Amino acid sequence: MEIRKSQYEDIENIMKVINEAKQFFIDNQIFQWSPHYPNNDVIKNDIDKDTSFVVVDNDKIIGTFSLTIGEDNCYKNIYDGKWLSDDVYATIHRLAISNAYKRQGIGNKIIQYSEKYCRENKIKSIRIDTKELNLPMRKFIDKNNFTYCGIIKTEDYSNRVAYEKMLI
Repeated sequence: MEIRKSQYEDIENIMKVINEAKQFFIDNQIFQWSPHYPNNDVIKNDIDKDTSFVVVDNDKIIGTFSLTIGEDNCYKNIYDGKWLSDDVYATIHRLAISNAYKRQGIGNKIIQYSEKYCRENKIKSIRIDTKELNLPMRKFIDKNNFTYCGIIKTEDYSNRVAYEKMLI
Protein backbone atom coordinates (compact mmCIF):
# COMPACT_ATOMS: atom_id res chain seq x y z
CA MET A 1 0.00 0.00 0.00
CA GLU A 2 1.22 3.50 -0.82
CA ILE A 3 0.08 7.10 -0.51
CA ARG A 4 0.88 9.38 -3.43
CA LYS A 5 -0.19 12.63 -5.05
CA SER A 6 -3.32 12.34 -7.18
CA GLN A 7 -3.27 12.70 -10.95
CA TYR A 8 -6.02 13.69 -13.37
CA GLU A 9 -6.44 10.10 -14.50
CA ASP A 10 -7.29 9.21 -10.86
CA ILE A 11 -10.39 11.43 -10.70
CA GLU A 12 -12.88 8.75 -11.76
CA ASN A 13 -11.60 6.31 -9.12
CA ILE A 14 -11.35 9.06 -6.48
CA MET A 15 -15.00 9.87 -7.16
CA LYS A 16 -15.93 6.18 -6.73
CA VAL A 17 -14.45 6.29 -3.22
CA ILE A 18 -16.11 9.63 -2.46
CA ASN A 19 -19.48 8.40 -3.75
CA GLU A 20 -19.20 5.32 -1.51
CA ALA A 21 -18.62 7.69 1.41
CA LYS A 22 -21.62 9.82 0.39
CA GLN A 23 -23.81 6.72 0.34
CA PHE A 24 -22.46 5.68 3.75
CA PHE A 25 -23.40 9.11 5.08
CA ILE A 26 -26.90 8.85 3.60
CA ASP A 27 -27.40 5.32 4.97
CA ASN A 28 -26.32 6.48 8.43
CA GLN A 29 -28.13 9.84 8.37
CA ILE A 30 -24.88 11.77 8.59
CA PHE A 31 -25.18 14.97 6.59
CA GLN A 32 -21.48 15.52 6.00
CA TRP A 33 -21.48 16.14 2.25
CA SER A 34 -24.15 17.16 -0.24
CA PRO A 35 -25.03 15.12 -3.33
CA HIS A 36 -23.04 17.66 -5.37
CA TYR A 37 -20.02 18.04 -3.08
CA PRO A 38 -17.29 16.97 -3.36
CA ASN A 39 -17.42 16.61 -7.13
CA ASN A 40 -15.03 16.20 -10.07
CA ASP A 41 -14.31 19.94 -10.18
CA VAL A 42 -13.37 20.04 -6.49
CA ILE A 43 -10.99 17.11 -6.93
CA LYS A 44 -9.55 18.62 -10.13
CA ASN A 45 -8.96 21.87 -8.23
CA ASP A 46 -7.20 19.94 -5.42
CA ILE A 47 -4.97 18.28 -8.02
CA ASP A 48 -4.26 21.65 -9.64
CA LYS A 49 -3.21 23.01 -6.22
CA ASP A 50 -1.08 19.89 -5.58
CA THR A 51 -3.06 19.03 -2.42
CA SER A 52 -4.87 15.85 -3.48
CA PHE A 53 -3.61 12.44 -2.36
CA VAL A 54 -4.70 8.86 -2.90
CA VAL A 55 -4.13 5.64 -1.02
CA VAL A 56 -3.36 2.83 -3.45
CA ASP A 57 -3.39 -0.91 -2.78
CA ASN A 58 -2.44 -3.27 -5.61
CA ASP A 59 -3.00 -0.51 -8.19
CA LYS A 60 -6.49 0.22 -6.80
CA ILE A 61 -7.40 3.56 -5.24
CA ILE A 62 -8.88 2.76 -1.83
CA GLY A 63 -8.73 6.16 -0.16
CA THR A 64 -8.39 9.85 -0.81
CA PHE A 65 -7.81 13.10 1.05
CA SER A 66 -6.67 16.66 0.60
CA LEU A 67 -3.79 18.05 2.64
CA THR A 68 -3.36 21.80 2.37
CA ILE A 69 -0.61 23.84 3.99
CA GLY A 70 -1.48 27.42 4.85
CA GLU A 71 -4.48 29.43 5.90
CA ASP A 72 -7.95 27.99 5.36
CA ASN A 73 -10.62 30.70 5.06
CA CYS A 74 -13.10 28.64 7.06
CA TYR A 75 -10.64 28.48 9.96
CA LYS A 76 -10.11 32.23 10.31
CA ASN A 77 -12.88 32.50 12.89
CA ILE A 78 -13.50 29.92 15.58
CA TYR A 79 -16.37 30.08 18.06
CA ASP A 80 -16.77 28.66 21.56
CA GLY A 81 -13.07 27.89 21.77
CA LYS A 82 -9.71 28.71 20.24
CA TRP A 83 -6.97 27.15 18.15
CA LEU A 84 -3.94 25.64 19.86
CA SER A 85 -1.52 27.58 17.66
CA ASP A 86 -1.33 30.67 15.49
CA ASP A 87 1.52 29.23 13.40
CA VAL A 88 1.24 28.01 9.82
CA TYR A 89 -0.79 24.78 9.81
CA ALA A 90 -1.97 22.03 7.49
CA THR A 91 -5.61 21.06 6.98
CA ILE A 92 -7.02 17.66 6.10
CA HIS A 93 -10.21 17.75 4.03
CA ARG A 94 -12.28 15.28 1.99
CA LEU A 95 -10.89 12.18 3.68
CA ALA A 96 -12.68 9.08 2.36
CA ILE A 97 -11.92 5.36 2.45
CA SER A 98 -13.50 2.70 0.25
CA ASN A 99 -16.13 0.74 2.18
CA ALA A 100 -14.28 -2.52 1.49
CA TYR A 101 -11.23 -1.12 3.33
CA LYS A 102 -12.88 0.52 6.33
CA ARG A 103 -11.68 -0.56 9.77
CA GLN A 104 -8.32 -1.68 8.42
CA GLY A 105 -6.28 1.25 9.73
CA ILE A 106 -6.17 3.15 6.43
CA GLY A 107 -7.34 6.39 8.09
CA ASN A 108 -4.59 6.06 10.69
CA LYS A 109 -2.05 5.65 7.88
CA ILE A 110 -3.38 8.84 6.28
CA ILE A 111 -2.90 10.72 9.56
CA GLN A 112 0.62 9.28 9.99
CA TYR A 113 1.50 10.22 6.43
CA SER A 114 0.11 13.73 6.93
CA GLU A 115 2.09 14.18 10.13
CA LYS A 116 5.32 13.04 8.46
CA TYR A 117 4.63 15.31 5.47
CA CYS A 118 4.07 18.27 7.80
CA ARG A 119 7.18 17.62 9.86
CA GLU A 120 9.25 17.42 6.68
CA ASN A 121 7.81 20.80 5.67
CA LYS A 122 8.32 22.38 9.12
CA ILE A 123 4.57 22.62 9.81
CA LYS A 124 3.79 22.41 13.52
CA SER A 125 0.10 21.44 13.52
CA ILE A 126 -2.74 19.84 11.56
CA ARG A 127 -6.36 20.93 11.67
CA ILE A 128 -9.44 18.96 10.72
CA ASP A 129 -13.19 19.43 11.03
CA THR A 130 -16.41 17.45 10.67
CA LYS A 131 -20.13 17.70 11.25
CA GLU A 132 -21.11 17.42 14.89
CA LEU A 133 -23.24 14.33 14.24
CA ASN A 134 -20.54 12.52 12.25
CA LEU A 135 -19.72 10.33 15.23
CA PRO A 136 -17.53 7.83 13.35
CA MET A 137 -15.29 10.66 12.15
CA ARG A 138 -15.23 12.33 15.55
CA LYS A 139 -14.18 9.03 17.15
CA PHE A 140 -11.47 8.64 14.51
CA ILE A 141 -10.22 12.20 15.13
CA ASP A 142 -10.16 11.65 18.90
CA LYS A 143 -8.39 8.30 18.48
CA ASN A 144 -5.66 10.09 16.53
CA ASN A 145 -5.04 12.52 19.40
CA PHE A 146 -6.51 15.70 17.94
CA THR A 147 -7.76 18.28 20.45
CA TYR A 148 -11.24 19.73 20.16
CA CYS A 149 -10.89 23.50 19.66
CA GLY A 150 -14.39 24.87 18.92
CA ILE A 151 -16.83 25.51 16.09
CA ILE A 152 -16.05 26.85 12.63
CA LYS A 153 -18.40 27.85 9.83
CA THR A 154 -17.95 26.55 6.29
CA GLU A 155 -18.44 28.63 3.15
CA ASP A 156 -22.15 27.67 3.19
CA TYR A 157 -22.32 28.86 6.83
CA SER A 158 -22.88 25.42 8.29
CA ASN A 159 -21.22 24.56 11.60
CA ARG A 160 -18.38 22.09 11.95
CA VAL A 161 -16.58 20.87 15.05
CA ALA A 162 -12.93 21.76 14.65
CA TYR A 163 -9.80 20.07 15.96
CA GLU A 164 -6.08 20.65 15.92
CA LYS A 165 -3.09 18.43 16.63
CA MET A 166 0.28 19.84 17.58
CA LEU A 167 3.20 17.98 16.02
CA ILE A 168 6.05 19.23 18.20
